[in-house]
Amino acid sequence: MTISTTYGYIRVSTREQNEVRQLIALRGAAVPEENLFIDKQSGKDFQRPQYQRMLRKLKKDDLLYVKSIDRLGRNYREILEQWRVLTKEKSVDIVVLDMPLLDTRRGKDLMGTFLSDIVLQVLSFVAENERTNIRQRQAEGIAAAKARGVRFGRPPRPLPDNYHSAYQKWKAGAITGTAAAKECGMPLSTFRYRAKTYEK
Repeated sequence: MTISTTYGYIRVSTREQNEVRQLIALRGAAVPEENLFIDKQSGKDFQRPQYQRMLRKLKKDDLLYVKSIDRLGRNYREILEQWRVLTKEKSVDIVVLDMPLLDTRRGKDLMGTFLSDIVLQVLSFVAENERTNIRQRQAEGIAAAKARGVRFGRPPRPLPDNYHSAYQKWKAGAITGTAAAKECGMPLSTFRYRAKTYEK
């Protein structure tokens, strides 16, 4: 008889994010400390070292806990692909703590598998849709802020004291743009860019 092992996988998107919330949940599910695998990088691809290490250890009938479905991938397609690899190729059971319906230990019959697959597809879609909505809200927020005159990035350096006189001479055609830029100690492209805002 095969003895199954319990594992837990945690992913946080960047080095700054905190994995404590996921750790607490997996410890609550009695996942042994030595079987917790944590990746602190984006879900951009699956070359994540800890995820790959865990995949190599997983064997038939082992049990894997994740806090939420989006820990398995960054989009609908990747989540479904990893679910297939884990449940079909590796033949392990998965429990998604945020969604009790996604527990492959239940309903091993055809109907149970069918329901689990439907729930997984819906949740994967919702997870990806939410990420798309967040990006859209961010873009809309930035556009609205720009329309209100909010400036992003570093503030421009103050103009040199002699900018006005150099600008006037250049506008009057007394000197070239290159000479005016040199007089102000800045590249020609910067001089021209600043001239546009100066005119306004």
